[in-house]
Amino acid sequence: MGYRVVVAGATGNVGREMLNILAERQFPVDEIAALASRRSLGTEVTFGDKTIKTQDIEQFDFSGWDMALFAIGSDATKKYAPIAAKAGCVVIDNSSLYRYDPDVPLIVPECNADAIHGYSKKNIIANPNCSTAQMVVALKPLHDRATIKRVVVSTYQSVSGSGKAAIDELWDQTKAVYNPTDDYQRKVYTKDIAFNVIPHIDVFMEDGSTKEEWKMVAETKKIVDPAIKVTATCVRVPVFVGHSESINIEFEDFLDEDEARDILREAPGIMVIDKREDGGYVTPKECVGDFATFISRIRQDSTVENGLNLWCVSDNLRKGAALNAVQIAETLGREVLKKG
Repeated sequence: MGYRVVVAGATGNVGREMLNILAERQFPVDEIAALASRRSLGTEVTFGDKTIKTQDIEQFDFSGWDMALFAIGSDATKKYAPIAAKAGCVVIDNSSLYRYDPDVPLIVPECNADAIHGYSKKNIIANPNCSTAQMVVALKPLHDRATIKRVVVSTYQSVSGSGKAAIDELWDQTKAVYNPTDDYQRKVYTKDIAFNVIPHIDVFMEDGSTKEEWKMVAETKKIVDPAIKVTATCVRVPVFVGHSESINIEFEDFLDEDEARDILREAPGIMVIDKREDGGYVTPKECVGDFATFISRIRQDSTVENGLNLWCVSDNLRKGAALNAVQIAETLGREVLKKG
């Protein structure tokens, strides 16, 4: 016996990826519904070898559906998530709306799967920010061994994190460099993204950090340990898909780089590619379409007493969004609903 599953936002980048991953991982689906806004009504999307038409989320009745994977942004989620939850359908939300709500669990299954039982307070589970998700997968097994005191992270985030319009903007700007007669309008980013990097993701806050940076701090504390100190600098780079992170970790106890490498090799969701030679590391282009979070460049940090540095790369549309949501659904089914 399987589940009745809803994917809301099925015509967007993340929604389509959710459908792909549900099919790829053979999630036990008895029935699936693809929802979108009225302007996308009837758009066809694929689920495995099936083609399904989107339904209007405004008219959809969530009663009798087991779970809904939401990829519709905070404003729409604010309207529709409570409706679904009240109807008895567990919402797994990819927006930032509920991540910091103490009554809503924020889940990365490799790190804090047990927290999923807190879903019943609101019938909602939150999916973390894409940059946080891949980082905590790497931090958690190391924290369990040597207790992390402080993390300094610099991100190199692809444009797909800003949606399809950002992908188009990078493409159009890149073409315009080689063909100056091509015209483009900057709509998504505050500065040109082609052949450039922009140290600005989300809005600025009073302390000078951006909200993306604040998210990494708050979410790491909620998922892994509130005692961990985190400072982040988040940068948008001219890459279509795949987020990269340079992570500097300070521990309470000494952790040798070789032991860290062994721990990460055995950790769920991680693939270690770490050879000290040309090409002995993973780049964002190489991680696209993969489920794993890739770790490279593991080495001691001699500037602090108990420090390690590492390089972390993942497909942000997968582990940073759709894959993690599906893994939450799998955990919910296995640990709570127990139908599949």
